[in-house]
Amino acid sequence: MGMTMTQKILASHAGLETVVAGQLINAKLDIVLGNDITTPVAVNEFNKAGFDSVFDKNKVAIVLDHFVPNKDIKAAEQSKTCREFACSHCVSHFYDVGKMGIEHALLPEQGVVTAGDCIIGADSHTCTYGALGAFSTGVGSTDMAAGMATGMAWFKVPSAIKFNLTGKLSSNCSGKDVILAIIGMIGVDGALYKSMEFVGDGVHSLSMDDRLCICNMAIEAGAKNGIFPVDDVTTEYLNGRSEREPVVFEADEDAEYEKVIDIDLSKIVPTVACPHLPENTRSASELKDIKIDQVVIGSCTNGRMEDMETAYKVLNGKKIADGIRCIIIPGTMQILRECVERGWYTAFIDAGAVVSTPTCGPCLGGYMGILAAGERCIATTNRNFVGRMGHVDSEVYLASPHTAAASALTGYITEYKEA
Repeated sequence: MGMTMTQKILASHAGLETVVAGQLINAKLDIVLGNDITTPVAVNEFNKAGFDSVFDKNKVAIVLDHFVPNKDIKAAEQSKTCREFACSHCVSHFYDVGKMGIEHALLPEQGVVTAGDCIIGADSHTCTYGALGAFSTGVGSTDMAAGMATGMAWFKVPSAIKFNLTGKLSSNCSGKDVILAIIGMIGVDGALYKSMEFVGDGVHSLSMDDRLCICNMAIEAGAKNGIFPVDDVTTEYLNGRSEREPVVFEADEDAEYEKVIDIDLSKIVPTVACPHLPENTRSASELKDIKIDQVVIGSCTNGRMEDMETAYKVLNGKKIADGIRCIIIPGTMQILRECVERGWYTAFIDAGAVVSTPTCGPCLGGYMGILAAGERCIATTNRNFVGRMGHVDSEVYLASPHTAAASALTGYITEYKEA
């Protein structure tokens, strides 16, 4: 029996000719990632274990993004731990205030991750990099510590679900609507510890930003990872960007999948995940009577350039509804700069929005957009659990940048329709 794309990457990094679902392996790592919340825990475990050096200073990435610029003393102490560790071990991929970004937007942009990589990160949304044709998955801080020291990690080889994509998205839909529709279909445990492998003619119509968004939320379906094949879109994105030579793996024709799910992209509609699970999806048009208090456009899911462009297209020359707080967060400093240079920053301010330096803040209920009791937010983030963005009696609705920006103009959940 042949291997899936994920299984081929894992076999290669384990030095094995073949692997099968359920097999336990030790694999070499190309990148070990941590952020300002998870790295301090990993540093403590690293020191407790008696490690005195990282396996490769060029293969460890530490990104300060959750509470940076620091929101309080605890955040400052956590960041200080990261800074001191990165300095003492000469970590080359250390991103602090002024050059940082939201980790899962930043690493692909900077070429730190590439096709064929095996990547672990002490953040559950590390699965994002499957969009580039890599195996990437989230781990705990203890595994991060071991990975930093040894350059190895153990895995149970996942079985896979094949998502066969056909057709093309309508102009008011994006990758966010695709993944929300899929999670609504299979549930938050529908791909538990499985690889979500996206194939088919419809893949070619999806931009890299769409793919990064889709893989980012694979974890919201319980998946071990999400992954796309390497095609012309991938190659164009990686050219002149990747630090290492990309390695292309392709699934065997006789690869074994637990199931095949067909998705016609042309039938995807603007989709919203209602409180308090990402699987609780409905079409945006069904929710037009839901009044909101806040809009967040950003996060590791939807803070990329195409997301900012969508926000600009919807908001430019218009005014955000009275009483609505609209927070726009570019995913990286490079994206923020480009928004400024294109005049979008001014357009956002003129519309009545606030624009932030890159941060994960509001997504995890950290800062920059905490909700009070009874308040509702529509956000382009990835989780809407009870209390996720603040008070346990608040509500979070997940949506695409099209839907979130359109909702900011009306004060109600609104499906975007081009004039």
